[in-house]
Parts: sequence; C-alpha cells; structure tokens
Amino acid sequence: MKNKIVLITGASRGIGSAIMRHFAEAQAKIIATATSEKGIETIQQKTQKEWAVHPVIYQSGTAQNAKDLIAAANAVYDDSIDILINNAGMTRDKLAVRLSEEDWREVLAVNLDGAFYLSSAALRKMIRKSAGRIINISSVVASTGNPGQLNYCASKAGLEGLTRALAREVAARHITVNSIAPGFIHTDMTGQLSAEQQHTLAQQIPMGRIGHPDEIAAVTLFLASDAAAYITGQTIHVNGGLLMGL
Repeated sequence: MKNKIVLITGASRGIGSAIMRHFAEAQAKIIATATSEKGIETIQQKTQKEWAVHPVIYQSGTAQNAKDLIAAANAVYDDSIDILINNAGMTRDKLAVRLSEEDWREVLAVNLDGAFYLSSAALRKMIRKSAGRIINISSVVASTGNPGQLNYCASKAGLEGLTRALAREVAARHITVNSIAPGFIHTDMTGQLSAEQQHTLAQQIPMGRIGHPDEIAAVTLFLASDAAAYITGQTIHVNGGLLMGL
C-alpha cells in the first residue's frame, strides 16, 4: 500500500476513522473527508505526524461536489487516486408511514447517489491507468431489511447492485469494485445504547459480541491490496455470523 493514493469519505469517526488509520499505517497517501470543520479537527487529532493524511470538507450527494472532490484529491499528491473508499453515509430512521419525501431523498442522495457520482468521476483516470480499486461500505441490513430503516436499507441494497454492475463494466481494465457489509459494529450509534441493550444486541450474533471498526478496516485494506486482484463484484459480509449463506 506504500505511496498508493487513497480517498476515504466519512473518515472522521467510526468505521471511516479505522479505515484511515489502517491505510495510513500501511504508508498510503490519504485524502480523508468530513462534513464540517469539527470533523476536520477530529481527523487532524487522530492523525500521527508520520502519516500522509490530507483532510477535506465534502458534502456527499451531488455530481458537482463529487467532481470537485476528485479534482482536488488528484491535485493534493499531484497524481490521480488509486483507491476510492465510499464510506460516507447517513440515517433518517422512521417507520414507512411517517417517512417524509425529504428523509427518503436525503438518505438515498448521500448513501447511493454520492457513491455513484464519486465512482464515476474517479473512474476516468483509473481507466486510463488500467488500474484501480473501488470499495463501497454497505450494511447487513441491505440483505436482512430492518424496521424503521426503509430508506437506509434501500440505499445500501442499491449500493450493492451498483457494485456488481460497475464491476462488470470495468473488470477488463483491471479495476475491481467490491462492497463490504458490516453487521453490528461498535460506533457512536451503538455507543449510545445502554449496557443491557448492547448485551441484548450481542445475543443475536452467533459469535456473541458486537464487531469492532478495525475488523471492517482490515477487510477494506485486503480488498485494496494486490492480494485481492482477482476479487470483484462481491459483497463481503463481516457480521460475526448474524447473516450466513449468501
């Protein structure tokens, strides 16, 4: 991974932060996005002096923002990115009968449209180089569904469909496109649950525990490596056995 240029969206916390750390420790050159100045400060606080990490504010969901980000990312290290990790995502949880059009469209725009726009913009130079990696962070609920998350589930299921279709389009150019579907992972969201709620959650998982962001980051690092050159169009489930058999 040394000197590979990696763009990671949503890198200020949770899974995105763990991915940033794993790639930085592997000596990659990183462009890490956050949605606010506070997020940028968080990235800077988590960055070691020896790491090559360049934080950028980015609002996912529009084609122009994606084009601007890719142009800025290519300029940071004076070369085009080698690896794109579409990690940025959001939730607006409500039951279907209460889900507003705004809640529906905003989640789809960030989680699905944003990944499409960035992938499309990044692919132009990847195709010219005949090399590249695109990794999309999905969710186990894309396969299982989840009450109150109609918009989120739809966006992640769409992301996995995008992964497979795009992988077929660019495989001949030696570009791989894969997704990772985490199960229940220790993040800010699960951290707000009580100890009893976390215990109840863990009981649903055959391995008896909630996962760690590092366990998602390790799979991401593998899929970005030369060792995974023959893996494309796949969704890798990392969920402690919560969902099996796909």
